[in-house]
Amino acid sequence: MKTGKGARAGQYLALLAYLVFLAFPLLWLISTAFKPARELASLHPTWIPEDPTLANFRQAFDEQPLLRAGFNSLIAALGAAVIAVLIATPMAYVMARHRTLPAKAATGWVVVSQAFPFVLVIIPLFLVLKNLRLIDSMPGLIMVYVVWALPFALWMLVGYVRAVPAELEEAAAVDGAGRVRTLVSVTAPLLAPGIVATALFAFISAWNEFFFALVLLKTPEQQTLPVVLTHFIAAEGVADLGPLAAAAFLATLPSLVVFALIQKRITGGMLAGAVKS
Repeated sequence: MKTGKGARAGQYLALLAYLVFLAFPLLWLISTAFKPARELASLHPTWIPEDPTLANFRQAFDEQPLLRAGFNSLIAALGAAVIAVLIATPMAYVMARHRTLPAKAATGWVVVSQAFPFVLVIIPLFLVLKNLRLIDSMPGLIMVYVVWALPFALWMLVGYVRAVPAELEEAAAVDGAGRVRTLVSVTAPLLAPGIVATALFAFISAWNEFFFALVLLKTPEQQTLPVVLTHFIAAEGVADLGPLAAAAFLATLPSLVVFALIQKRITGGMLAGAVKS
């Protein structure tokens, strides 16, 4: 169906309004991070700081251990991403290549599990980690992140595996290649983009996660970056707005950069999973 010029212009305007709506919090955060205290207290806020300053960033680093918290977040995110991919890759291959009733049931359970709220699982997780003596420890937090990222990682990788033609594996088998040789030499190279995208998604999820880290980590030296950001808010609920905005902007940068690099691959994995071979 042909779309008239007026309708197309309306679509572009609606898309532009939606993009502005999405970008507004980030733009306001950046503006606030560079504003001096005088402008932050003004009754007439402006978009662009009249007197930009880096004082908020210096104050943020002076008040809170952002580097240590960032390192903790990096360890937790990298550990969760690597372990989740190592577990999800062989599982995804089996589920994609052997479409039996249990495999279909497992796929449905993966989708349903994404609807579970954090509050529903935090108590069982806490009890399990307590019995394993992993409360207030980085290995315990990484374990939780792996469990939480695994369903979506598995779903993404199933889509990538299904996008690889099974005929390539059959041709390798005809040429005398065994199952392991076929997986290593034929399937794995074709899955590399999907594995990278899945790992980066797990990394972003763990980097931005707050609730589990808040409940499971009590020692200040173990706390991750999202938890440390709450320290810029006093007990009375008054926020130290300038340093908080500066620290939040720095904490947001890694996930923004990573998502900008992988958003096409994530979309490709979702679309691949929707195509029947």
